[in-house]
Amino acid sequence: MTSTPSQSSIVELQDPNSQAYRKARRLHLKTTRNRDQAAIESEWTPFRAAEKKFKAKFPPPDLSGVLDLALLECNGSDGLRDEEVQMGGWRGALGCVEVREIGLDLLTGDGTELGKQTRRAFTFPEIPGLVLLPSCLSHTTQRSLIQWSLRDHAKYPTITNLDTHYVLPREGVWNAYLKSRDPGYDEEAVQPVASILPTSLAPPSPSPGRTLITNPPASPESFSTLLKTPLPPPAPSSTIPPLPPSSLISKLRWANLGWFYHWGTKQYDFKAGKGEMGEEVKDICKKIVRGVRWGEVFGREGESVLDSEEGNFEAQAEWGEGGEDWMDWSETYEPDAGIVNFYQTKDTLMAHVDRSEICATSPLVSISLGSAAVFLIGGLTRSTPPIPILLRSGDVVIMSGPACRRAYHGVPRILENTLPPHLVALGPTASDSENQEWEPYAEYLRHARINVNVRQVFPKGFDPNITK
Repeated sequence: MTSTPSQSSIVELQDPNSQAYRKARRLHLKTTRNRDQAAIESEWTPFRAAEKKFKAKFPPPDLSGVLDLALLECNGSDGLRDEEVQMGGWRGALGCVEVREIGLDLLTGDGTELGKQTRRAFTFPEIPGLVLLPSCLSHTTQRSLIQWSLRDHAKYPTITNLDTHYVLPREGVWNAYLKSRDPGYDEEAVQPVASILPTSLAPPSPSPGRTLITNPPASPESFSTLLKTPLPPPAPSSTIPPLPPSSLISKLRWANLGWFYHWGTKQYDFKAGKGEMGEEVKDICKKIVRGVRWGEVFGREGESVLDSEEGNFEAQAEWGEGGEDWMDWSETYEPDAGIVNFYQTKDTLMAHVDRSEICATSPLVSISLGSAAVFLIGGLTRSTPPIPILLRSGDVVIMSGPACRRAYHGVPRILENTLPPHLVALGPTASDSENQEWEPYAEYLRHARINVNVRQVFPKGFDPNITK
């Protein structure tokens, strides 16, 4: 494969003798010369240190300690992901993180496989309940989910981050953007919400910085209290300008799934009702959960991994009053909430814990689409050094069980120029009209990553009895 200019630049930045390296080094020294870096780093937790390492623009992060299971499908195997792994010059490694392969039964309703890619599942002895399915989704399914995320889901009545600040077209900002690509189309600017409010209702000026919110973990016992928590609507910005859809696309950050998540309090607004989940997404996630052999994840000859010597991870992690329920997930797993995250290549997701679900153990299914990313997951505090994993398009991560569902995790780096070939173009069998339809998605994804993140809010048998 011939190196692209973007790939060459990554290689040059890793070569101390190259002009690009020397230029980047001069800029780095100029911007950090007044910092007491040693004093700053001494205050970092292990998780924060890992985040800083992978966020660094200079020197480019070394990925030799990042698990990259796509390499299992390169070189000596069928070479299914050879070209993909070479994209952008970013490449992780095998053997740097301990994994254990388990059985997987990914079947559709008619008994056929979901796609032609090799499907395998791996667990992590350091973090019981963490499961990684590399290359789980077929190329066709990936493209379908991408189109669903942008075209079909991120529009009325689904709430997105843009709804707070802009009077969005009901068709959604993506579909409005597609119209603007037609020759001769006169693109209209989308107006800020603040511009149409009466003067008496104009939002206050935004306060500097942001307030960190740390809630106690949600539970069945605290549910009635959660329902009484005031959830004021977020204030629209008073300083943003009108923008055309073509400019707003890069500002789209999330679209809600199912139960509405109130970002201001980091709790679910159950009284707001339950939004659309997307039948394709629900179906895929349920098939994946049914396909994992959970007995190999949590049970060994009747013994719980949390109780075994090898899996003695964070003793304070408990399954709750009902005890272990993984043996029932094939029947009881019912995704009812989530988020579709839209990352640009400069975006990050800092270390956080998912505390808002009433059920703290059922599988959280996370689907990666588009550009590759570094994913970090550690323990129940930031003092646990995280495991770094390179996630590529079509990979699926499952976080389940008490040690994993409440573990700190984040995405410190979206890797530039890593869009896989099957998302750049549809291939020789596609028609001209199909390629033309896909073109705007490919353009968007060259600088973006989409993550479909699906959860189950309520545990088996729990009756929320929600009234507005």
